[in-house]
Amino acid sequence: MDVNESRIATFRALHARGCFVMPNPWDAGSARALEQLGFPALATTSAGFAWTLGRTDNHVSLEEVLAHLTDVVSAVEVPVNADFEGGFAADPEQVGEHVRRAVATGIAGLSIEDSTGDASDPLFPLDLAVDRIRAARQAIDETGSGILLTGRSEGFVVGRPDIHETIRRLVAYSEAGADCLFAPRIDTVEQVSAVVAAVAPKPVNLLINAPFMTVDEARALGVRRISVGGTLARTAWTGFLAAAREIASTGTFARFDELVNVDALLGDG
Repeated sequence: MDVNESRIATFRALHARGCFVMPNPWDAGSARALEQLGFPALATTSAGFAWTLGRTDNHVSLEEVLAHLTDVVSAVEVPVNADFEGGFAADPEQVGEHVRRAVATGIAGLSIEDSTGDASDPLFPLDLAVDRIRAARQAIDETGSGILLTGRSEGFVVGRPDIHETIRRLVAYSEAGADCLFAPRIDTVEQVSAVVAAVAPKPVNLLINAPFMTVDEARALGVRRISVGGTLARTAWTGFLAAAREIASTGTFARFDELVNVDALLGDG
């Protein structure tokens, strides 16, 4: 078994039982730091990566994301799941082709979401959304890689917070071949429980981007995987901007105290 096969097998095993946290680095350095802290898997964040380029979320090209995935995968030994947005295409055949290219970066999994980027019509029609998941599934199967496919329904992100429609879509994505299901921004016990029950026995990813639930509470609800999206990156930006604003406004450097030794954390890598 080569390195990629081992990572994929490890990643799949993590979804078989219990609940694990898969935090989201935004570059190779943050990925290595999270690995050093003992997290068993990592996931990229489209927002966090976009911010490193001075852009907003969903304004990064396919080629840039593929290079980013290669960098993050190469920086760590743990499995990496790709935030692959909407597959960088609307057409299912193109989604499949892009998924094949993503698999070649060495990732252990990826997600495909159903948002269109059009505020007036923010979700793909269900039939097309299902075809896109099915195309991603076929592409993965044709590579023989076995990477894990996550189907995402973005209703709660794009202003369509309908739990019944979200569940209808997640069930359809599961039937189309998604291995894991994900509805970002659901944030109540009732919503999480409903999603877990609807797609069981397949695993559910829960986004925690605010302190509304603990790992133990999520585990008790049957959640198998937790991610944090761009929230760790936002935390870093918050500290950076607070220090920079202090310098700009008062000429003082009070926040330059008790700082982490980054070199010691990352070692010689």
